[in-house]
Amino acid sequence: MGTKIGGLRKNTRYKLSKGKRKRGKISIIEYYKILNPGEMVYFLADPGIQKGMYHPRFHGKSGTVLKKRGKCYEIELIDGNLKKLMIVHPIHLRRIKNGY
Repeated sequence: MGTKIGGLRKNTRYKLSKGKRKRGKISIIEYYKILNPGEMVYFLADPGIQKGMYHPRFHGKSGTVLKKRGKCYEIELIDGNLKKLMIVHPIHLRRIKNGY
């Protein structure tokens, strides 16, 4: 049995990369975004900031905000039949408009 090679960002060349016009400084408004409990969000990683980033397998998934924990938020999502609790920084979260 071989040893596992690579870390969490393995095989994410395009998934965790920014477009040309999105590179550079981050948005302070996005960094300090305030989310309310019960709000629906989806995961969209900002690869320029590694703190509070989720595992790439959850990229594009959606969940519900439970509460704030430090600078991050607790997000509950359903993965298959399991409910999972993720602790994610708000820069990696986007609101779902109109409940969809």
